[in-house]
Amino acid sequence: MKIVTYIRVSTDKQGRSGLGLAAQKAAIAAYAKSANAVTVADYQEVETGSNNARPMLQNALKMARVMGAKLVIAKLDRLSRNAAFLLNLQDSGVDFVACDMPEANALTVGIMAVMAQAEAKAISDRTKVAMQAAKARGQAFGNPNGAAPLRRAGKGNSASVTSMQKRANARANDLSDVLHDLENRGVTTLQAQANELNKRDIPTARGGKWHASSVANLRKRLAVAY
Repeated sequence: MKIVTYIRVSTDKQGRSGLGLAAQKAAIAAYAKSANAVTVADYQEVETGSNNARPMLQNALKMARVMGAKLVIAKLDRLSRNAAFLLNLQDSGVDFVACDMPEANALTVGIMAVMAQAEAKAISDRTKVAMQAAKARGQAFGNPNGAAPLRRAGKGNSASVTSMQKRANARANDLSDVLHDLENRGVTTLQAQANELNKRDIPTARGGKWHASSVANLRKRLAVAY
């Protein structure tokens, strides 16, 4: 089994000191040994809890999709209150396991995301009530539209990509960097690219082997999409 690992610490200070990293790495190593797994890539992210961008998580998910690997997360409980992270994980199409919550799956992560959203809404509602009470006492606040861009940016978080066409385009996008790398290395024919993809142990969308025809279809899809 192939795995891609993802470790996260929540502050720059923790990242520099290594606080929490040793335990997470040990948990992943123990899982890999028990599952007889081969690690194809490791990703580490140092983020604040309020930052939802998580570029290393996006890279880890992409690598897992490309390689047909399982994503191994050291500590899901560290992220269980972050709805954006959970929804991203649920909608990624990647098989995953959390070392500290091995029973977690797409369903339980979805429930956790709903709960995280509900908690965020409850906090927001309490904040609004408190602000209204403060305004009634004459306290002034800044621009009331200041949070509008953030609300607009978050509208698509819960959308799930269900159409086969979109999934195929997403898969093609995941593989575009690999094709560019092959072309830069002088591997340009359809059969040669198919051979190299198989050599790198990268499966097709259906988990099979590459042929010249399947590479041609991939290149056509990328040409139409871009």
